[in-house]
Amino acid sequence: MATPFATPRARALGFGLRTCREARNLGVRQLARKIGVHAQELSNWEYGKRIPKVEQVALLMGALVVEPEERKRLLELARSAHEPSWLEKRVPGVAPSVSSYAEHERAATAIFDWEPAVIPGLFQTPDYIRALLSGQEQPDQIERIVHARMARREVLGRYHPLDYHVVVGEGALRAEVGGAPVMVEQLQHLAHVSMRRNIRLQVLPLRANAQAIAHNFGVLEFEALPAIVFVELYRASAYLYDDDQVAGYRAAAKTMAASAMDEHESGEFIREVIADLGEAA
Repeated sequence: MATPFATPRARALGFGLRTCREARNLGVRQLARKIGVHAQELSNWEYGKRIPKVEQVALLMGALVVEPEERKRLLELARSAHEPSWLEKRVPGVAPSVSSYAEHERAATAIFDWEPAVIPGLFQTPDYIRALLSGQEQPDQIERIVHARMARREVLGRYHPLDYHVVVGEGALRAEVGGAPVMVEQLQHLAHVSMRRNIRLQVLPLRANAQAIAHNFGVLEFEALPAIVFVELYRASAYLYDDDQVAGYRAAAKTMAASAMDEHESGEFIREVIADLGEAA
């Protein structure tokens, strides 16, 4: 059996270790000397390329004086980091900024997203998010989610921007989340960002739904690490890592992109929906 390399859990563990180190304003070499390992080894742990032993993670947690809840989470990740796929449960009330997905998204060089029912998170406007989550979360938690999603947009405008290919279902455009004024603003923003060179936006019409997978998913590509498939579930997220699973989702993405409107047609369609909403308002 091949040695697991950069599994989703290993990378999430690495994200967590790096966050704890940076919170203490320690460099990699400083911390490595403190716990008696080579700096390159510690760097490999932080990037998920190698998996530290549970005892080594415990040593790190002690050196960094990590809070009990985060310590427990990271030790659990260390125990299971060799497993290829991962169902990450979302804990109500926990800030989304601790979610592993934002870190995977930040590390990715290219992402394909399929969103059948809602506007993709990277494109959502604050009022759309508030309307989407109204009744599901407490108001203060909704504002934290709004803040976290706005921060995620950085990947689209950074120096080496994310290559982002999105196929969105017609139903997501026509669902009146928050009413017509909220949707008009949301769709105008969608049309605006789709003009960026690093973004490819396509609309899959309802008539082509037979070519679509029912649930949303993303295929995340990385410069020097294996790809990961992300599937968002109710109160949980699944990370798929096996070669066969990744290949299957890549094939599905290709099929849906071929069945969707091209970028020009998609832009025209979005503007038609905006006009329809304006007439109805």
